[in-house]
This record gives sequence, structure tokens and C-alpha cells, in this order.
Amino acid sequence: MEMLNNYPSGDMRQTVHEGRDYEMTLSRTLKSALLGVAALGLTVPALADQLSDVKAAGKITTATDMHYAPFDMLVDGNYQGMTKDLFDGVAKQIGAEPVYQDIPWTAELPGLEVKKFDIVIAPVTITPERLQRYAFSLPIADATVALVHAAGNTSLKKPEDIKGKTVGVQQGTAQFKQLQAFGEKLGGVTVKEYGTTDEAYADLAAGRLDAVAGSLPNLAYLVKARPETFALFEPATFGQPTYFAWVLRKDKDSESYVKAINDALLKMTDDGRVKAIQEKWLGTYTALPREVPTK
Repeated sequence: MEMLNNYPSGDMRQTVHEGRDYEMTLSRTLKSALLGVAALGLTVPALADQLSDVKAAGKITTATDMHYAPFDMLVDGNYQGMTKDLFDGVAKQIGAEPVYQDIPWTAELPGLEVKKFDIVIAPVTITPERLQRYAFSLPIADATVALVHAAGNTSLKKPEDIKGKTVGVQQGTAQFKQLQAFGEKLGGVTVKEYGTTDEAYADLAAGRLDAVAGSLPNLAYLVKARPETFALFEPATFGQPTYFAWVLRKDKDSESYVKAINDALLKMTDDGRVKAIQEKWLGTYTALPREVPTK
């Protein structure tokens, strides 16, 4: 009797049996679920990361307008300028070869958005409106808007003298918007848009314009190269101080890439390469913000 009492009754044996079946079924279900998750994981693509993609490809595809001296120029068919010198150093720091493409300015930002390029290295003025849509690198140069006139035109001296005059400027630029606002403040300026600054300079030299508006570095380089043809207003600049930078996509995938670009620029600043490049192309050095300006 005592030995029999050590074993479960018939009802109890049935309950134990059902419990074991349930445990085995649950175990098989869990194993199947885990295998399913593993199998699913094999088909889910890894999270996108632009920096990893660039390093894996071994190249950085860029876009710029190669008609924007001293930043971007074609000399005897060869690309050169301040932008190239800067980005050569950045690309080397990242560990990828730069691929330089000559793209019209009006097609650069739209092309960046649809991922035709990894970065727009044309000097682009940082504005609050653009900051809402794009990520920017650290500033690469001063971009404060300035004015240049024909060297023989002594009637134009200070920026306010452009009232009632015809002034050329590259279309779609921040300098265009600042010129428009300045002209309205003065009481009227005829603004003529150009696809490239070279076209505007040609019309100014030919007497078809009274002045050309652009960033101070561009116009200072122009006057240095052709003092017999062009002269800066005195003072040359008007409006708020602004900066040039490079443009990148503003999304989660690009965050590490943007940081790598900026880290490289900071390293080049700290070891003196940025100063040397500025002095080579601009004849002077301007200390730049170590953070992206937000205003």
C-alpha cells in the first residue's frame, strides 16, 4: 500500500502526462519561433550608414561648379582651387578617393537629395532656411557679400552707390537674396542673374553692368588677378557676416559621415593645413567657427 501510494492515481497520471505534452509543445513552439526570427534576420538589410558605404566603396562622389574661382576652377582642363585642396585632405583623412564632378549650381542640391552625390563641395552659404533642409559641414571660408565695379568707374565707391544701377549676381545664391534685400532698402536696384560668376564678370568688363555682387573671397581673388579691370567698393561688403560650407544630406544615415567630414576639417585646422590653404588661394587667413553657425 505504501509503495502504491508513491505513484499517482490514474487521474493524476493523466494530468502529469498532459503537462509533459504541453511543455514539449511549448518548447517546440519556442524553438520554431526562434528559428523564424533568425531566418527573418537573414533577410532584413543592415541599417544604412553613409560613412560605412563610402569606406566600402573606397570613394566619395562630389559635385561642384568648377567656374567659381578661387574655390573651383578648370585650368587647361584640370580641376584645381581652394575647395579641391581642402577636400583632398578631408578625403585622405576619411580613407577614400574623391571623385570630382563639374555640375551646374542649380542641379547640385536637387542631385544631392536624390543621392546622385555623397556631398556638394561647391561653397554654399549657410542660411537658416537651408539648415532646415540640409546638413552642413563646418565653415570653409567667409562668405559675406561684397561688390566689385569696373576699375575705370570712379562714380561708384561705397555700396550705397548702386542705387538705380544694374548689378549682376549668380542665380540661386544667398548673395542674390542679400543683393535684392539691399536694393529694396536703397530704393531700387536692377538685379541681373547669371548662371556663373564668370558670365557676370565678362558683362561687367564689357560695360553691360555697373557692378557685380558676390562673396568677398571670390571678388578679392578676382581683383587680385585682374586689377586693371576690376576694383572693390570701399567698403566692399554689406549685410550680415556669413560663411561658406559644404552640403550633405540631413538624415539619420548621414550623421556619422557628417561627423567624419567635420572631424577631418578640425584636424586640418589644428595642424595648420587650413591656414596654409587659405593663404595660398586668398592671400590671407581668417579663423573660422568650430561649430556650424545656426543664424
